[in-house]
Amino acid sequence: MNQLIFGRIITAMATPFNEEGGVDFEEAIRLGEHLVATGTDTILLAGTTGECPTLTHDEEFELFGRFVSHFKGKAKIMAGTGSNSTATAIKSTQEAERLGVDGVLQVVPYYNKPSQEGMFQHFKAVAESTSLPVLLYNVPGRTGVNMLPETMARLASVRNIIGVKEAAGSLDQMKKIRQVTPESFLVYSGDDALTVDFMDAGAVGVVSVAAQVVGTYMRQLVNMAAAGKMVEARELDLKLAPIFKAMFITSNPTPVKAALRLQGFKVGIPRLPLVDVTEAELAVIESELRLCGAF
Repeated sequence: MNQLIFGRIITAMATPFNEEGGVDFEEAIRLGEHLVATGTDTILLAGTTGECPTLTHDEEFELFGRFVSHFKGKAKIMAGTGSNSTATAIKSTQEAERLGVDGVLQVVPYYNKPSQEGMFQHFKAVAESTSLPVLLYNVPGRTGVNMLPETMARLASVRNIIGVKEAAGSLDQMKKIRQVTPESFLVYSGDDALTVDFMDAGAVGVVSVAAQVVGTYMRQLVNMAAAGKMVEARELDLKLAPIFKAMFITSNPTPVKAALRLQGFKVGIPRLPLVDVTEAELAVIESELRLCGAF
């Protein structure tokens, strides 16, 4: 198996915005410090949770540079540099590499719905443009297309494609991926709620949203699962299930930003077209955080 250079918990970090809607870089660093202190191995910047659709490239690159400088030796930094334009993904990846990140996340191209061959050629071209480790990201609920396990198996032969964040929501597909890819191809759960099931079937960890607000618990969860203590892991998973559900009570990252504000982080509200949680949604989030001792 590949060395777990990104650890078992990659946290998809929300991007803090100030009252004017600009990126609050100082609060971003503060939030990153919180993630590291509560068990995060790798901080993922400019992913879906980081509101990559509404960040400018300049904002993304400044985040990457600041985090590389601040967290050197403390945590790995992964940059979301994917795009539905292969040329754009290559350009962003090369700039992220220049800035010193440790790896990149590459999402299946969205909206233009490529074929399996198109996905293969896209990811191969991006990977060959960089020396960085590349983690694929399959999330058909957002991209409109599902990357098949057989396509992942082809991509596993590309030198620096190390694995996949699998968020199709299917345990059967996860098992198929594990069957057709080499052991060196690392699979991360893309859903907090499926972490234990996925690790029981051969995943190595999770790309997590919930780790921002219940990081200590998530650390315990993956450690138990990695040690084969599945009874204990499932007991904790059951305890955390309401939190996992609350974090997706509306479009991500709206709920996790509300939860972080409750915990004292000045992350602001999402940029349009996303809007803040309703009073009813906030009440659910606050209640679940209190019940599990996270607020």
